[in-house]
Amino acid sequence: MIKKLAASLTILNYLGSLLFIFGFAMMVPALVHIFFPGPEISARIIAAFIVPGMLISAVGMLLTRRVPDKVPDIQDGMIITALAWVVVSVASTIPLYILLDHSFIDTFFEATSGITASGLSIFTGLDEMPPAVLFWRSFMQWIGGIGILTFFLAISFRGGSAAATLFSAEGHKIQSSRPVPGIFSTVKIIWTIYGSMTLIAFLLLYMEGMSLFDAINHTLTLVSTGGFSTHDASIAYFSNFKLGAMIEYTMIFFMIMGGTNFLLHYKISTGNWRALYEDFEMRLFWLIILGSFLLIGIDIYISHGHKLLSSWTTFHLHFRTTLFQTISVITSTGYATRNLNDPYYPALAKQVFLLLMFVGGCIGSTAGGFKVLRIGVLWQTLTSEIKQLSLPPKAVIPLVIQGKIIPPREVRRICALLFAWIGLIWIGTSLTLACTDLDVSEALSGMLSAVSNMGPFFFSTEELAAFPGGVKISYIFGMLAGRLEVLPIFVLCARLARR
Repeated sequence: MIKKLAASLTILNYLGSLLFIFGFAMMVPALVHIFFPGPEISARIIAAFIVPGMLISAVGMLLTRRVPDKVPDIQDGMIITALAWVVVSVASTIPLYILLDHSFIDTFFEATSGITASGLSIFTGLDEMPPAVLFWRSFMQWIGGIGILTFFLAISFRGGSAAATLFSAEGHKIQSSRPVPGIFSTVKIIWTIYGSMTLIAFLLLYMEGMSLFDAINHTLTLVSTGGFSTHDASIAYFSNFKLGAMIEYTMIFFMIMGGTNFLLHYKISTGNWRALYEDFEMRLFWLIILGSFLLIGIDIYISHGHKLLSSWTTFHLHFRTTLFQTISVITSTGYATRNLNDPYYPALAKQVFLLLMFVGGCIGSTAGGFKVLRIGVLWQTLTSEIKQLSLPPKAVIPLVIQGKIIPPREVRRICALLFAWIGLIWIGTSLTLACTDLDVSEALSGMLSAVSNMGPFFFSTEELAAFPGGVKISYIFGMLAGRLEVLPIFVLCARLARR
């Protein structure tokens, strides 16, 4: 009993520290309101951001100072991680609920989508929305894109074994080396890379013609591969800009960077450019991108025929649209220059998009999805099993990737994660089919998008907004489970069930 009480107090202590920091982050949109005033009055902004932020920080400080602290074990770390994402999602809902004429479920859905960098939006009328709200949506994705506990560790300067436990629990990924020894040094490198990407992307987008406000917001949702936009038309809004094509190519480049393992960015920064094609996961990543781009492009050409080759302008538009949407989906960014439910995309193209939504980006990136490396491990496992059939029963073929033997425990973990992933998607899809008028592919695209933290789906935002509350809650659970890579949220549910 004493041990359980100590564990519970430790969880509260870490949640308090996180809330103390997050409360200050919640006040930032009030500063944005000063420079980009909208139709809402300052009193409402204070009520929506300043007051809740101060209260959340006060509660966090109280928990941190009054509750004793100890180093959590890996199970407690997972529970801290799961609760942290749930609590921060609820806290993020408060400004949206105060400022917008939407139900709590709708604003909770939007906040969860923002903080998990999923990008599924239930809101329309973005072009007329208060600038402070638009910035808050973008800022949530920027914080959540790299991980809220990674953000917490970077801001709080916490290191040691406790930080290592939390870092491992938030990204419960296949074992991989860190760029440098020491968890705080690793977090510092990750945030240096993330911050540099943010600054460079902002400068490029602003120079290419975006307004200052649009450049800030789209930068935050670009490098986090979140995908929220300040316009209902998403990136198609900029298609008629003088440098609209350059804006799209800039976004393609940074979406790929966001979907790439940050350890690879560190290797490249130290001069190891060969990692771009020598790394096992990156080779598979490039192969999936190229194969998908060709399949989608050819299918569109077969469907629309010679019209796509009538002029260089038309061909370039087709090329750019296909490339942009392929990269946007596989990196889980979810930006759109043309909606995925548009008749422009034939059936095969949509099937490829569904596959990309499942696969997602690389391990150790801001992208969602099942992850390229895990797909590679499962493929290598399959080929090893086929080879095993032609050898004597006692022969052993180790699973080797990038010169390293993958332990059986990691393979079992990946298989368990795959089973849980498919199970969540099936349950959510079934619930959607039972409660809405969507067909199978539309319902599948919605729940797959939620669990994979993607954003795009094969139906309209208005249809999503009209979903029953139960379906929206299943999507919220799917977004949280997918962002935490399922295991921490399952550990939390198991702990609650036992109690």
